[in-house]
Amino acid sequence: MRIISGTSRGRRLATPRGYALRPTSDRVKESIFNILGRELEGRTVLDLFAGTGNLGIEALSRGAGKVVFVEKGREALRIIQGNLHQCGFEGQYEIVPKEVNRAIGILERRGATFDLIFMDPPYEKGLIQRTLAKLNLCRIYHGGSVLVIEHSRREPLPEKMEEWDLTHQRRMGDTLISFLQAVEENREVRQDE
Repeated sequence: MRIISGTSRGRRLATPRGYALRPTSDRVKESIFNILGRELEGRTVLDLFAGTGNLGIEALSRGAGKVVFVEKGREALRIIQGNLHQCGFEGQYEIVPKEVNRAIGILERRGATFDLIFMDPPYEKGLIQRTLAKLNLCRIYHGGSVLVIEHSRREPLPEKMEEWDLTHQRRMGDTLISFLQAVEENREVRQDE
């Protein structure tokens, strides 16, 4: 695993031993950031189910202003801290060592909002639906925020997503990358006549 582009380009990131974590492959990560384009400069990013910090660190390398990493696993937290230190991003990140839904509630109480949210939960555990429901309750994003979900093709997105519009989807082997955009708060609601 390596940083693909930006200020830390080519730097290798530490990865876990065994299969407790499933880091995003360089191929999938490159596809995500190619689709996002150059929209990262100065953005505030949330990396949910951060694992090794791979996606958030890539965002920092490409100019994100700040990244908040949410991860509860001890080994993963140690890896994230080591990778961030190695890349020299001191002062540009925060690590929230909590379960994702709890962390979202904490961030909402603080008044935090994010331009870009990465969600890469363990595959096929029902976490996408739960996390989307929590995000709908705790609006830590704004109209136009982008949510990128990496998930198994066997775990499709919910049919109805009130606060999000699916804008793009790419399949890479068993993995689907779904890009969603937050619905504008003042979007007109069509009423039946």
